Amino acid sequence: MADLKERLLPPKPQSAINIRDASYRPSASGRQPFQGMDLSGLKKRGQGLRSWIRVDTSGNSQIIEVDKFTMMRRCDLPARDLRLLDPLFVYPSTILGREKAIVVNLEQIRCIITADEVLLLNSLDSYVLQYVVELQRRLTSGVGEVWQSEGPELNRRRSSRGFDNVYGSTSPDYLPFEFRALEVALEAACTFLDSQAAELEIEAYPLLDELTSKISTLNLERVRRLKSRLVALTRRVQKVRDEIEQLMDDDGDMAEMYLTEKKSRMESSFYGDQSLMGFRSNDGLSASAPVSPVASPPELRRLEKSLSIARSRHESMRSSESATENIEELEMLLEAYFVLIDSTLNKLTSLKEYIDDTEDFINIQLDNVRNQLIQFELLLTTATFVVAIFGVVAGIFGMNFAIPMFDDPGAFKWVLIITGVCGIIIFCAFVWFFKYRRLMPL
Repeated sequence: MADLKERLLPPKPQSAINIRDASYRPSASGRQPFQGMDLSGLKKRGQGLRSWIRVDTSGNSQIIEVDKFTMMRRCDLPARDLRLLDPLFVYPSTILGREKAIVVNLEQIRCIITADEVLLLNSLDSYVLQYVVELQRRLTSGVGEVWQSEGPELNRRRSSRGFDNVYGSTSPDYLPFEFRALEVALEAACTFLDSQAAELEIEAYPLLDELTSKISTLNLERVRRLKSRLVALTRRVQKVRDEIEQLMDDDGDMAEMYLTEKKSRMESSFYGDQSLMGFRSNDGLSASAPVSPVASPPELRRLEKSLSIARSRHESMRSSESATENIEELEMLLEAYFVLIDSTLNKLTSLKEYIDDTEDFINIQLDNVRNQLIQFELLLTTATFVVAIFGVVAGIFGMNFAIPMFDDPGAFKWVLIITGVCGIIIFCAFVWFFKYRRLMPL
């Protein structure tokens, strides 16, 4: 890992390759772009250079420094898509398919995937370096990895297609470059979220068991912090799951992400136009001047029309068939990681339910203690009422008037006995009433 950091993160940025300088090289005519203008000191707001890790289809990596507008022109992306990759802002997980690139923002992995390269924001994060290492390993291990989840019907249909092989199409049994890069990004994000969920589980269950045995302020505070982390992690996992599910439900977005096929169609269309222009020039016509329908022979016009119709039918048939199969390839790829992230979400959901059950158990315990306190308070109030009877009797006999009972030496003893028996009878009557009304346990 240290060798990889030294190779990917050189200490001096001056040794990096500046794509902007390469894009401003002299043209074939020898003229310099922006001739007569001094642009060395010109620096607009938001055009600062940013370090990127570039990985090509062969697995070779290098550090490049590119400003924002050069990256927008290079990948044909709007500015709002590049803002999703800005580490200064916090955006939810997003996978966007564009005309020439796929914008991926999955946790620490923020990259732009094209048909020829992966541009990853340079970072010291270990997951970013692991992504680069894993992508290089898969690119250099072979031409591609076969997706084993494909059904026999799809393989039979692919093997029966010999029409595309005539025109030089690559075998669809191997995932193209952009899908392999997207697969590594999905795997890194799902693995990172799953590891965080596992760490949270290891920490949560012993803490919750301790809380059930001993309810204290410290344990309650620790559970509160744990639940806050759980809610935040669940929100992130839910966002990744929703993004994958939304992508799987939209066939147009999945078809838009097949960059290699779109690039090959554009190249084949360009070469077809070049061959047609060469055919017309060989017949004595100028390739640069427009062909007049009056001056052109009728046979040549009919040949051009038939070639154009045949090429358009062939391109539409290839695009419709390959789009359906490529959607199936990408859909199976996304489905595998959808199952993985869904299992992580299920683990977090189970942990949240366990926390809720623990909270319910604690509330039941607290309610039980509160009920016991209420019952004790009821008994204490009843005993206080009984004792108050002695105060009433003492108040009556304390009146300042003479009665014959005061002359009897045993009268005081009988007053205490009768008052005590009456108090006991009243207390027992209250207790029986409470039990009869189920205000106290039997």
